[in-house]
Amino acid sequence: MTATSRPIALIIGAGDHLGSAIARRFAAEGFHIVATRRRGDLNTLVNDVRALGSDATALHSDARDEQQVTELIEQVEAELGPISAAIFNVGGNVRFSLTETTTRVYRKVWEMCALAGFLVGREVAKKMIARQQGTILFTGASASLRGNSGFAAFAGGKHALKALAESMARELGPQGIHVAHIIVDGLIENDRTAEFLPDLYASKGADGIIQPDALAEVYWQLHNQPRSAWTFEQDVRPFAEPW
Repeated sequence: MTATSRPIALIIGAGDHLGSAIARRFAAEGFHIVATRRRGDLNTLVNDVRALGSDATALHSDARDEQQVTELIEQVEAELGPISAAIFNVGGNVRFSLTETTTRVYRKVWEMCALAGFLVGREVAKKMIARQQGTILFTGASASLRGNSGFAAFAGGKHALKALAESMARELGPQGIHVAHIIVDGLIENDRTAEFLPDLYASKGADGIIQPDALAEVYWQLHNQPRSAWTFEQDVRPFAEPW
């Protein structure tokens, strides 16, 4: 890594859809993007960021692993520069009936949604507290608000992430760090969701599916809020989605 003079946005969970859209939105404003995911392609996102006139560092890292998270944050801060915004966008949405939900599944989903969020939030906060500034954003879901049939593991993990974010906001806000939780209350356009929930996806119709680039705008707006009027929680849904 080479030090950058640009502000740095760290995207944990830079998948092909929302994560990449958030990265592109910050890159369009001149941010250096540090994009991580556990596995999968990151070259496409790096090329997209460079096409916007910015630059990106792509790393495969497991946000559930304490040592990997600690080393990631230390490396970015030491070699690139201070992290201005950290976005935790790890998923974990799986569907199993209660009796088919194994201990392994429940634990893995909790690790992805809650433990990983804690590890990333804690390590980034250590750096931001010293500077008395920064933004930490967490991606929530409908499951952050309500459990549903077949989603006991996912709802448990997302409820825990929401509680973490609220506790962090209360502790870190007075220290100049904006912590916010975005509830994505609807389906995001991507192939995986269309395959995972085909009937529901098909039923939404025009503008009934959240567009990743439109949702990424919410993250950018939250980062730019003046501290006299910070939002903690913002829920986003298509116009046709019932409350």
